[in-house]
Amino acid sequence: MKTPRTLSNIQTATPNSVGDGFIGLNAFHPQGSRPFNPFLLLDHHGPMRVEPSETPKGVDQHPHRGFETVTIVFEGALEHRDSAGNHGKLFAGDVQWMTAASGIIHEEKHELEFSRQGGQLDFVQLWVNLPAKDKMSPPKYQDIASSKIPLSTLPGGGQLRVVAGELAGLKGPAHTFSPIFVADLTLTGGQTETLSVPDTYSLMVYVLSGSVSVQTQPIEQGQIALFNTDGDTITLSTTTGTKLLILAGEPIREPLAVYGPFVMNTREEIMAAFDDFQNGRMGVLN
Repeated sequence: MKTPRTLSNIQTATPNSVGDGFIGLNAFHPQGSRPFNPFLLLDHHGPMRVEPSETPKGVDQHPHRGFETVTIVFEGALEHRDSAGNHGKLFAGDVQWMTAASGIIHEEKHELEFSRQGGQLDFVQLWVNLPAKDKMSPPKYQDIASSKIPLSTLPGGGQLRVVAGELAGLKGPAHTFSPIFVADLTLTGGQTETLSVPDTYSLMVYVLSGSVSVQTQPIEQGQIALFNTDGDTITLSTTTGTKLLILAGEPIREPLAVYGPFVMNTREEIMAAFDDFQNGRMGVLN
């Protein structure tokens, strides 16, 4: 018998900017990420207007260790380079899944032609924690084109895309180190959908646009709803067109040490990360 989950909390994202080209909202960050475990951060950059420029803006080279970054582009285009030799361009619908693990240096900017033409940019970046046993594994890069992401039309209309994990019979293409799923969901007005989620998973719903109701409680654009682990279904209802990000995963119940771009298990590991970065042991981005 299916049991509906109850709502734990609704949190409103706060204004946030990263580098010189990404403006938007932060729903949660590593220092306050315990309720969202195994997710560490959710930044929603956009929708924002990018003015034409011959010099792409964004975030210059910087290091990461101990987790993964996941970038989902809804509008516009981004470009990525890293010290492991990966170089990718992301357009609407594409996803980049970068496993920093033992350490990587990368940069994220507007894609060159998109920068020259300007336009609307809208994307989400997630940070996903790694289990302790995988934090020092080799860096990895998954370039996931929109065409590779399974999509289905729901009975009541709207569409579901699953990037990672398995939801509503769809299996996402991303490889993950712990059980999680990442999906985006587009609902039409006057639609009600029920999704099944393992009752041991942390579960959250972020509203990218529009609004949605859970147990008669409205959740507006730029808000994130966190659910209790007391059931295995959620029911979402809309009155207008709505786009949502659905995140869930088995919590990683290990100590968390966070400083800037490094997420490890102990303070000593954080200090070692700084030492490795400062002495060039995370590679070089030319």
